[in-house]
Order: sequence, then C-alpha cells, then structure tokens
Amino acid sequence: MPRTDRLIPASWRGEIAATFALAWPLAAANLLQMLVHAIDVIFVARLGEHALAAASLSISLFGLLMWAFSGLTGIVAALIAEELGRRRHAVREVRRSVRMALWLAVLSGALGMAICYFGEALLLAAGQEPALAATAGGFLRVIMWAMVPMILSNVLRSFVSALGRPVFATAITGSAIAVSIAANYVFVFGHFGAPALGLHGSALASVVTACFILVAYVAAIAADRRLRRYRIFGNIWRPEWRRLGELVALGSPVSLTIVAEAGLFSGAALLMGWIGPAQLAGHTVALQIAALAFQIPFGLGQAATIRVGYHYGAGDRDAIGRAGWTALGMAALFALASASVIWAMPRTILRIYLDPDAPANAVLVGFALRYLAIAAAFQLADGLQAVAAGALRGLQDTRMPMLIALFSYWLPGMGTALWLGFATPLEGTGVWLGLACGLVFAAVLLLWRWNRRETLSPR
Repeated sequence: MPRTDRLIPASWRGEIAATFALAWPLAAANLLQMLVHAIDVIFVARLGEHALAAASLSISLFGLLMWAFSGLTGIVAALIAEELGRRRHAVREVRRSVRMALWLAVLSGALGMAICYFGEALLLAAGQEPALAATAGGFLRVIMWAMVPMILSNVLRSFVSALGRPVFATAITGSAIAVSIAANYVFVFGHFGAPALGLHGSALASVVTACFILVAYVAAIAADRRLRRYRIFGNIWRPEWRRLGELVALGSPVSLTIVAEAGLFSGAALLMGWIGPAQLAGHTVALQIAALAFQIPFGLGQAATIRVGYHYGAGDRDAIGRAGWTALGMAALFALASASVIWAMPRTILRIYLDPDAPANAVLVGFALRYLAIAAAFQLADGLQAVAAGALRGLQDTRMPMLIALFSYWLPGMGTALWLGFATPLEGTGVWLGLACGLVFAAVLLLWRWNRRETLSPR
C-alpha cells in the first residue's frame, strides 16, 4: 500500500503544497548564494581591472569544478528520498548514504584542490596572458581551500532538505552574506588589525565564508531533534563501498551534465569575445539576469528530485507522476511570469547592474537588450529542462539525461551558435539563438524522457 503520511500526500493539492514548501526555501537559498558571490565581485572590483579579470578567470575554473562535484555528491538527495519513501524510519540507510556522500565530497574536493593548485599552468595552456595567469593562479591557491567545505555543505544541505528542513539552507546562506561582507572588509582592505591582502584577501574571505556555512549546517543538524536522531557523523570512518559505488554511478552523469551546460555558456562567452568587447559586455550582463531568473526553476528542480524520490521509494506510480507534473507546472507558470517581466521592462532590470541611460553604456546596453529579448523567449525551455532533469534524478535516471544534455548543448546548441554567430550577420544575436536552441532541444528531449517514466518507475 502506498504511504499517505506528511512526506507522501495522496492528492494534487497536497503535492502542490508539499512541493511549494520544499522549493521556495531552496530557490531563496540559490538567490542568496548568488548574492554572496556578487559581494566578492563588488570588493574585488575596487582593486582595479587587472584584479577583477584575474578573479573572474579564477572563479570560472573554481566554480565549474565546485558545481560539477556538487552535482556528483548532491545525488544523495535522491537516495535519501527513496529510502524515506520506502520506510519512514530508514535511519541506518540514510546515515550510510550521507556518510558516503561526505566521503565523496572530501575525495572530489581534494581532486578539485589539486586542479586549482596548478591553475596558473592551466590558464597559460589556455592562452591567457602570463601576468594575468600568475595573478589568477595565486588567487586559486588560496580559494582552493574553500572547495571541500563547500562540497561538504552541499551534502548537508541535501540531507536537511530531504528531511523536510529546507529553510535551514535559506537561513544559513542568508547569514553567510553578513560573514562574506565582514570577511572581505577585513581581509581585502586590512581593517581591525588585519593586513591588507588585496585580491588574496577576497579569496581568504571566500574560505572563511565556506567554513562558516559548513559549521552552521553541523550546528543546525545537532540542534534539531529530528535531524540529530540520524547521527550522520556516527562511525564516519566506516566504509560502505556499495553505497559509495551507487553515489558515483548515479552522480557522475549529473556532474557531466553540469559540465556540458556550463561548457555551452562558457563557450558562448569565448565566442562573444571573438566578436567584440561590447558584445561580450552585453552578453555578460544579460546572462547574469538570465541566471537570476534561473534560480527559481533550479530550486524547483531540486525539490522535484526529492518529491519524486519519496514516491519512487514508496512504489507509487501515480504519485510519481503527480510530483513531477506539479513541479513542471510550477516552473512553467514562473517562466511565463519571468519572461513577461524581462520582455516588458528590460531597461529597468538592467539597472540592477548598470545605468542604461549613461552615454558611455549606450553600445553595451543596445546589445544587452537584444540578448534579453532572446532570454525572455527561452525562459520556458530553460525552466522545464531544469525541472525535468531534477524529476528524472528522483527516479535515479541520470545517464540518459546526461546524453541528452551532451547532444542538445553541443550539437544543436553550440553548432547553431557557431553558424549564426560567424556565418551570418547576426553575430552575438546568433550566439544567443544558439543558446536558446540548445535549451529547447534539452527541454523537449527531457520531457520526452519524463513522459516515458513508466519504464523507469518501480514495478
């Protein structure tokens, strides 16, 4: 018999309420995390163009590694949800999954640190200027110490969210904003007796903020009676090789999916740089706005993984469909709303980042407005592909979505961007149409895969 407790509601209304209650704190935490990163940029920008360029290069490499490894370890949310769906009191199973995810976080984080340690050599191999690569390499050798705490925090965030405490993620990330501001103020410019470390001070501030977030999650888990009973840090040194293997097998495709999508957008920035600096600047601003809007469907996708995972563990086919379609419907509604706002008031939205009426920004703003029009058009596809991928992860289906992502982003997506950007007069607009094409292909194919979920659901 399917379960009908608080985690497993048996009606559309109950599923909508449960999905919303899980998704909004996660989406809010995603938006707040973007603000934490924005604070670093604000402080570094005061150090000059060279420092900002070096930090941007460093963060592009560090961020790609961090998100890829977060995808690898974050699949633990699907395993936890399945275990809770199958048995309400699956304490031992949940503890084993979280323990091995923590192991995997340390191992993958150590690999990421090693890559960052040789960041200067990698940037030189990529053709960057030696002076810029040297500055970025020094920045990476400091910020790399934030890698393991960040990935560990992602595991703990998955745990508290799957256990029905997603608001912890919102509260902790919100608190991290104050820590980031204080740490940057102290270490970048040398206040309260600390030395003025400049760019390295910003990297150190990121390390401090990452450690604060990790400690805050540990404290929150220890303080909450429901979370504390799982004793996830008990027997932390005991291996569970089979569970570790499951995490790697399921999480690796997620990691590659993230790399494929990030690669498309990073590659688009490279293409825009070849076209011209004004197009690149307009692209950067427009993409930041699109990334802000994406955080809501991204949170819905995270919620869909957990909601579908509960029902997958409970063996309830009807409820699996309800959970997935509920999240997809919410994403569609939000996408229509965000597209309308971007389409109706693009200049107002641009004021978040710059003054669109300043004569010095006229060319940049002109390009940004063109790209925002395309961003409005692909809001629906972007939201649906994020949530469909999340729902499929709840069914522990990660390999086929990875192949869909690799195909969609790099054949129709990058292929169209190259063709329209360089073989037609469209230039930057053509590159953005390529981004839209990749997202549309991914959305259609992932929805097709979700519609065939009967072949993946428990018998």
